[in-house]
Formats: sequence, structure tokens, C-alpha cells
Amino acid sequence: MLFENRIRARWAKKNFSFLATAVCLYAEQRRPKRKWVKQWLLNIRQHTHLNLLQELRLEPSDWRNYLRLDEEAYFQLLRLVTPMIKKYTVMRQCITPHERLAATLRFLATGMNFEELKFVTAISPQRLGVIIPETCLALLKSLRAYMMGSSIISPKFVVIACSEFK
Repeated sequence: MLFENRIRARWAKKNFSFLATAVCLYAEQRRPKRKWVKQWLLNIRQHTHLNLLQELRLEPSDWRNYLRLDEEAYFQLLRLVTPMIKKYTVMRQCITPHERLAATLRFLATGMNFEELKFVTAISPQRLGVIIPETCLALLKSLRAYMMGSSIISPKFVVIACSEFK
């Protein structure tokens, strides 16, 4: 009986060491962790289209061609929409209202899909899918309020026009 226990103990030690080795080898073969964000998206301030817009301010016709809106109207829209689309975060730098509005207007002007637009704006397609509808809704709300205060267009017309876009 004593002899059998010793044999079992040796067998258990061998199997345990084999099992421990297998676990260590498996742990080394795990797949590498995925990146949280792509490197070129981390350098958003270098690659974004806002640098191009800064240059286009010198050429009003090119500005209008890029956004289908003149500079004065763009900044008036930006002023109206900023309170609704401004975001804050502690973790990383936010996408500014200027970037949000410019990306939305570029999307509306060109009809690019989000995958193409990500290279122009340096914003991920997933984020563009959130930003563009938010900004469109903010544009709709702010322009509705702006036009309701205007005496040029009747409020009834604005309500009918805005309901078409819901």
C-alpha cells in the first residue's frame, strides 16, 4: 500500500509539471492586445481638415467650394450650434464644435461615406456616425429657433420645412 502511494505521488508530480508547462506555453501564445486607437488618429491636430480650412480662409471661393457655404455664414452657423454640440471629457481631448460642424458640412456637401470621410477629417468612422446626426439635429433645432425669431419667413413655413427633415 505504501509503495502504491509513492508511485501515485510521483505520477502526480510528473503530470503536474507537464500541466504547468502547458499552461505557461499557452499564456505566451495569446494574441497581442488590440490598439485602443490608431496612431494617425492620435495626431488628429496635425492631420485634420481644420488646417486646410485655415489656409482656405485666404481664398473665399475655395472655402465656398469646400463647404458649399461662405465663411461668414459658416461662422454664424458655428455660433448658433456650438452650445448644443460642445462636449467635455477628462480622459482625452474632445472633438471641437468647429471640427464637428466642418465634418458634417463636408459630409452633406460631398455625400462621402464615413470610411472616406475619416481620412479627410481624421475622425474615426464610428465617431463620425455619432457626430454627424448629433450636429444635424443641432443645426435643425438652432435654425428652427433662429428662423422663428426672423420676420422674413413665416413661422408656419419653417415648421413645415423642419418637419420634412425629421
